[in-house]
Amino acid sequence: MTRRAAPGRSAVAVPNETGMDVSIVVCTKNRAARLAGAFAHHVRLRSTREWEIVFVNNGSTDETAAALAGFARAAPIRVRVLDEPRRGVSAGRNTGWRAAAGSVIAFIDDDCYPAEDYVDELWKCFAEPELGYLGGRVLLYDSADYPITIKESQLREAIPPRSFIVPGVLHGANMAFRRDVLERVGGFDERMGPGTAVYGEELDIVARASAIGHPGAYDPRPAVYHHHGRSRAEEVRRIMEIYDVGRGAYFAKALADPRTRPHYLYPVARRLAGNVVHCRFAVMGRELYGAWKYLHG
Repeated sequence: MTRRAAPGRSAVAVPNETGMDVSIVVCTKNRAARLAGAFAHHVRLRSTREWEIVFVNNGSTDETAAALAGFARAAPIRVRVLDEPRRGVSAGRNTGWRAAAGSVIAFIDDDCYPAEDYVDELWKCFAEPELGYLGGRVLLYDSADYPITIKESQLREAIPPRSFIVPGVLHGANMAFRRDVLERVGGFDERMGPGTAVYGEELDIVARASAIGHPGAYDPRPAVYHHHGRSRAEEVRRIMEIYDVGRGAYFAKALADPRTRPHYLYPVARRLAGNVVHCRFAVMGRELYGAWKYLHG
């Protein structure tokens, strides 16, 4: 049974009432043609823990449902498939973690392939009693793709409670939380994330967890390989612009929330000043647009 800790602290990673240690939640939409590559890596996972993969079909209109059902029937690992027709990855992730059985809930993207030791390395990280959440290493799978949306650092980075969460310190393609932390913060903001008007959902949920007293970390041990498929300069430019807009939404929400505001006033003001000094007016414009879009959208 999961031990509960005092407010602002997390329990040691021990199995909950279901006996399940780790759940990996993967949301997917209209990726039927590419899921086979991910499936081939999921079945290679090996662990001494009790674990499962929970796929969430997030409103697909192609053959994704059939692909997931076929994999669940044939896979030699524990697989569950859920449907969430509401728009947005945050809605899908919330459906996934709330139905998941693990005491530690990991989220990886549907174009990410976990290393074979992913579950065990994740569990080792959460043996640290205070740790409430973490981001893991994200490596480039295909050298033909642009080296973006990855984090290759081998150095662990601690994130103290009540911190300003620096964009890029964690990646939503590979992150994990204790279940009780997700419960305390209420999960992901369904107005943010791919499929909605603005991104920034992974920064937002970590900021809220930090604000109520949970330490976190970037830890390189649990690793995934990102097969994002972006190889053209125009694709890279477009995703970077989307991230600019999402960053602005994240800052605006943090400043509007009295729990996070004290930790964000100075860093956000400093960023605005830096944009002006270094003439990053296009980036600043997109960030301000993202702030407006979230607050008034």
